[in-house]
Amino acid sequence: MKMNKPSKCITEQEARNLQNNWVTTRGASIQNSIVQADSREVVFNVADLEEFLAYVKSESTKQGIKDPGVRVYFAAHNDAKSTKSTVFLSPTTSSNSDADNNYNLSPLNTVLGGYPPKDY
Repeated sequence: MKMNKPSKCITEQEARNLQNNWVTTRGASIQNSIVQADSREVVFNVADLEEFLAYVKSESTKQGIKDPGVRVYFAAHNDAKSTKSTVFLSPTTSSNSDADNNYNLSPLNTVLGGYPPKDY
């Protein structure tokens, strides 16, 4: 079964421009402040994402939330294993940008950070 590309996808060049903007406006400051290159991309397993989205949809429906969202938070580890950047996904009570986090559901952070950082 062929699936159409989602309408909100961006072009490769737009992605390259966005990544370059981050590297040149924020990446250098982060690298200077922690005195080493940091992760700037993460990889999610598709099955983990599908499982998480199904969890958010199912549990949100049980709570009467009709249009849940997922917010991506930038984060950083701070333990013996890593001090690198990461992200976590937090369920929200709607898909609006000002939606409240749904603290009744657990966030997801099963990502692998690329190191050294990979350019897009």
